[in-house]
Amino acid sequence: MGSETRLAARLGAVACIGIVLSVGTVSSSAGDWPQILGPNRTGIAAADEQLLDRWPDTGPREIWKRPVGSGYAGVTVVAGRLFLFHREGDREVTEALDAESGETLWRADHATRFWPQVGGGDGPLCVPTVAGDRVITFGADGMLTCLDVASGRQIWQRHTRREFDAAEGYFGSGSSPLVIGDHVIVNVGGREGAGVVGFRLDTGEPIWRATDEPASYAAPTAVMIDDRPHALVVTRYRCLLLDPADGTVCWQFPFGMRGPTVNAATPLVFPAPDGGLRLLVTASYGIGSVCAAFHATAVTPIWQGVDSLASQYCTPIFHDGRLTCIDGRDDVPPATLKHIDAATGKVLWQEPNFGYGTLVAADGKLLAAKTDGEILLLADSPNGFEVLSRARPLPGPLRALAALANGRLYLRNDTSLICLDVGLPPADQD
Repeated sequence: MGSETRLAARLGAVACIGIVLSVGTVSSSAGDWPQILGPNRTGIAAADEQLLDRWPDTGPREIWKRPVGSGYAGVTVVAGRLFLFHREGDREVTEALDAESGETLWRADHATRFWPQVGGGDGPLCVPTVAGDRVITFGADGMLTCLDVASGRQIWQRHTRREFDAAEGYFGSGSSPLVIGDHVIVNVGGREGAGVVGFRLDTGEPIWRATDEPASYAAPTAVMIDDRPHALVVTRYRCLLLDPADGTVCWQFPFGMRGPTVNAATPLVFPAPDGGLRLLVTASYGIGSVCAAFHATAVTPIWQGVDSLASQYCTPIFHDGRLTCIDGRDDVPPATLKHIDAATGKVLWQEPNFGYGTLVAADGKLLAAKTDGEILLLADSPNGFEVLSRARPLPGPLRALAALANGRLYLRNDTSLICLDVGLPPADQD
């Protein structure tokens, strides 16, 4: 890819993010990955990320690798520090690592007795959220913890399942917290109006409660509407727009289904051609997708159903009026990579039997991390499926979300965390 094409791709990504999504939810530097799905919870890396156009035949260079405990929580990276949340024995452990070397800088832990109703995974599911000098973790048994980024000192902790009488769910608590300003917003799933709870970032004190909705596994996301931040939350059965200051529900619509189903993909906001806002929510299990126009007081479906997209937990990537996502389920193959017209839901092209996984976008390319352990570098093209490189650095299952920061790709499976060099060498950068 030439320098002009590379620059245009990066500027296009910046434009589609900055128009609607810059809410100031976290404090981070260029190149950081401070929360689930990156700087804006869209799966799109920072604008200064520049990637290799091809990997060596042996795959991306391994910089370091280390053992980890159980869990499917992906990592976050801020200012050269990587934050890992996993389980060792009967302790949930948060570790700060040097992102370049993998060496532990500090550890903090708390007791857990969690065991899931379904499956055998007993570790945490939620990606840590870094906000300024604080890192927030949400454990599988509902333990919400705020730690000092520099030292690991515990600032506050709330046992949300016990405090708000929340149901355990199939796999435990799994919705990564969202920080907007001085509030931490958590999809708790508590009873008596504590479905979603807002906590003070500085003290952990609950300041509002909203809805009687059970929790989902989808992380909430932030959106700026009329110069005011709002929170989009997908619960077990609904999609809500909330005022993060007091928990007021601005609007809601049904999304989800009773029975053995989950909502797990993060709601995605993107700009419409008319200058308005669009929302996409997706789930498998016969639920499908809803793409809607919305503002602060109303939401209107544009297209919906299972034909275009019904993804179990892969959050779609939006770029230049198009959506890319892996359609289907991890546990029930096959799964299809789809490229969709965001305005209509029409499938532009698809790659059947692709295999399930998740996506990250950067520098005009896509990184696919498949649950079987294979990773692919793909062209982000409207014209068809094009693999630039592929590798298998870790055995599957690879279910934790990948992180991309400063040219380093961080992946983890059930036993290992690996750091790979996927960035363009400094001498070759624009």
